[in-house]
Amino acid sequence: MNALNVAKFGGTSVADYAAMSNCASVIKGNLDTRLVVISACSGVTNLLVELANGVSQERQQDVLATLSDIHFSILAQLPEAPEVAAAVNGILDEVATLSAIAQTSPSDQITDNLVACGELMSTHIFTHLLNDKGIDAVRIDVRDVLKTDGVFGKAAPDLIETAFHAEAVLSPLFKKHIVVTQGFIGSDAQGNTTTLGRGGSDYSAALLAEAVKATSLEIWTDVPGIYSTDPRVAPAASPIDEISFSEASEMANFGAKILHPATLIPAMRHDIPVFVGSSKAPEKGGTWIRRHAENSPLFRALALRCNQTMVTLTSLNMFHAYGFLAEVFNILAKHKVSVDLITTSEVSVSLTLDQTNTKGGAPKLPEAAEQELAELCKVTVEQDMCLVALIGNHMGESRGSAAKIFGALEDYNLRMICYGASNHNLCFLTSTADSQNVVRALHKELFE
Repeated sequence: MNALNVAKFGGTSVADYAAMSNCASVIKGNLDTRLVVISACSGVTNLLVELANGVSQERQQDVLATLSDIHFSILAQLPEAPEVAAAVNGILDEVATLSAIAQTSPSDQITDNLVACGELMSTHIFTHLLNDKGIDAVRIDVRDVLKTDGVFGKAAPDLIETAFHAEAVLSPLFKKHIVVTQGFIGSDAQGNTTTLGRGGSDYSAALLAEAVKATSLEIWTDVPGIYSTDPRVAPAASPIDEISFSEASEMANFGAKILHPATLIPAMRHDIPVFVGSSKAPEKGGTWIRRHAENSPLFRALALRCNQTMVTLTSLNMFHAYGFLAEVFNILAKHKVSVDLITTSEVSVSLTLDQTNTKGGAPKLPEAAEQELAELCKVTVEQDMCLVALIGNHMGESRGSAAKIFGALEDYNLRMICYGASNHNLCFLTSTADSQNVVRALHKELFE
């Protein structure tokens, strides 16, 4: 096949019957689409995470009833399909069993098994809907294809094994069918269910696009492409027609919710153009992400990432000494703590923690790591902060740009400023209370 498109639809795009019908129209509109990757129906993953965290018997029954209503309200608008209803009921029974286990013996493995159930249900229903609308679709369990290591909550893909299974399982089906499968989940060498971390549906779609040698990848969500910032924060935000891989990667990494941070890595490896658009309004177009964009402005966009944790380590032993940072990072590595941003002074170092687990919320410094660091230096942990990132091009080479940026923010308290490590971004922490006002002030100065 000369052209092969992979289309991924997020939770809001498959929230209900009407939303799923819009997705079917999008699929019909591109004859090159052979693989469809979908998320759980909107809100389902949050409910499953709640169950994984352990809830009362009463709350468990309420959540199970809500999950049943979400899925069977869609099936009620489709021709009767006993095998689909039975499959969904079987998964709901599994949810009930797993949530009972989570009440007494919670674990990352139980969480992965629970949260995977959302995609497993939505794909049964969506495949039925496509067939009802005259689209020859078959459902495949992605765990037979997307292979990972055994790290529950944030598994790393095995690219070689995934490519092998994609060729064996998916490629033969593309000649006659559109294949529907799940985002976000995979399986390890022992067949255990794993997940790629919260928001990993985009990432898994990109991994599958790479594995089947796709010529394009479409990410369909609830907004028509990428904007200069979140329009819900700054109403004057403007759409971006085309953006480079490097700019889009920075935006995703720093909190733009359009894309999962890892999504573009597989696409960049194989130079697969990525389109981002709205399944609710495909006629509005969207944003193409390519290796190089024709236009590369100094300032491209603003991103906001909240639920940030800042750790400040202070010690006079740092002054004109060597080896201190090595000790710090040895401790963090020992306790599997991933660092996002870092700044240093003569006697202190401040860093932010990566959000790496499925459960969401602000990342935490493990108690054992904090105790070990406290033997080395004074440890201060601060939360309730947001990261604001300005994305652009050749920012470190432009005279006067820093003055323009910080001049617009003279009324706000900025923390932990990172500038110069990359020509594509400037970022800083601010309080959650100030964060949206900071974004609005910067957007007005630089983009309006």
